Amino acid sequence: MLKKHIVPFAVVATLFILAKVFAYQMPLAQKSLLKEEKLNTTIPKSDSLKVENAEKPLSLMAQLNFADETLPLGDKKVERKMKKILAAHTYGNTQTNKLHAKAAKWFPVIEPILAAYGIPNDFKYLALVESGMAEGVSPKGAAGIWQFMPGTARTYGLRVNGNVDERYNLRKSTIAACKYIKEMYQGLESWTLVAAAYNIGDGRLRKQIDNQNQDNYYKMKLNRETGGYVYKVISMKQIMEHPKRYGYAKPRVLLAYNGE
Repeated sequence: MLKKHIVPFAVVATLFILAKVFAYQMPLAQKSLLKEEKLNTTIPKSDSLKVENAEKPLSLMAQLNFADETLPLGDKKVERKMKKILAAHTYGNTQTNKLHAKAAKWFPVIEPILAAYGIPNDFKYLALVESGMAEGVSPKGAAGIWQFMPGTARTYGLRVNGNVDERYNLRKSTIAACKYIKEMYQGLESWTLVAAAYNIGDGRLRKQIDNQNQDNYYKMKLNRETGGYVYKVISMKQIMEHPKRYGYAKPRVLLAYNGE
């Protein structure tokens, strides 16, 4: 009879002990879960710092360049001159919507030729500054989109005579311009200097470099036209790529080459 009572008693005692242990573990588990949840919902300090230290937008001068060659930052004289020439190219002063239309028509011809000769795409803006895409003859005798003098045109493969003048052939004259530009770069090794040389002449620019012992275009003392030439090219680039910024209504034809 005693054995019959001992077995049920042992079972009840075991269940009582297990209940005590389970009741003790529950609060610990709840505390652990709360602690883990708190850690997971806390914003790390490093993330908040990333937001606070986000990069500031570049200044206008830092954005400007010609053929990826930048202007000297911090040079107040250069900055004033650049801003002055940019202001002269706003819509209210020049109203060059016709240039936008002509550029949209001619740039698709010019761009692949520049690329084929390894010439930076920015040189297409020289054509706009040189002639405004007009086909007239300058007082000195330069003609065509690239404003070649007759002798220079013949040197680089264009026919210029009483019957034909290939300076007015966009494709052929662009090829000639590329040959001329590439040849100048081999000696000057700066696209900015090449652009200046296109205006003043390769030999005359080299002479100025030697006389001044200076090969930084922005620090050289040049005649008024050449000294402002690259600034004009950069200004032309700006108004063509960002017409709305400078007061131009954006023509539909610009959509072909302008992503803005």
